[in-house]
Amino acid sequence: MAETKKIKTALVSVFHKDGLDQLLAKLNAEGVKFLSTGGTQTFIESLGYECRKVEDVTTYPSILGGRVKTLHPKIFGGILGRRDNEGDRKQMEQYEIPEIDLVIVDLYPFEQTVASGASHADIIEKIDIGGISLIRAGAKNFKDVVIIPSKAEYQVLLDIINEQGAETTIEQRRMFATRAFGVSSHYDTAINGWFEATK
Repeated sequence: MAETKKIKTALVSVFHKDGLDQLLAKLNAEGVKFLSTGGTQTFIESLGYECRKVEDVTTYPSILGGRVKTLHPKIFGGILGRRDNEGDRKQMEQYEIPEIDLVIVDLYPFEQTVASGASHADIIEKIDIGGISLIRAGAKNFKDVVIIPSKAEYQVLLDIINEQGAETTIEQRRMFATRAFGVSSHYDTAINGWFEATK
């Protein structure tokens, strides 16, 4: 079916690693290549899987104390590039932008940090920028990309892969996109609420 897409490359950037190992094991068994940063990359490699560094793709290291890691045209181009658009495909080839078919993200725990009584400075640092941008990009391009916006969806994707291999239907990708925009909406609402309450 034309609307079925195979997962070949996964960008994994998560805060919570629990529950991720089973999904990674299945993806690896299906021949999916991993791309990641920092602690997530270390975690993937600790499981014995090869993992390409995001900075090897972008040629930039993680900067500004980790505030900027994935925010780069080669990463977002790889997610947002339309596979059936000739212009997009030519530019991806021209600028050596890799296709990213799956994005697995788990946002910084903003609400939990607020609830812990942390300082304003610590709370500000738990406002996720790269992660929320990856979620929105993956969800926008659901025609070509699977977006897993939180650890709550790890098992959902694992069940799909167990049943049909590393392929998803357009309906499944749209379902994940719908949930992804729900995650981003909830996250921004929580941040907005904190700013309103502390002004």
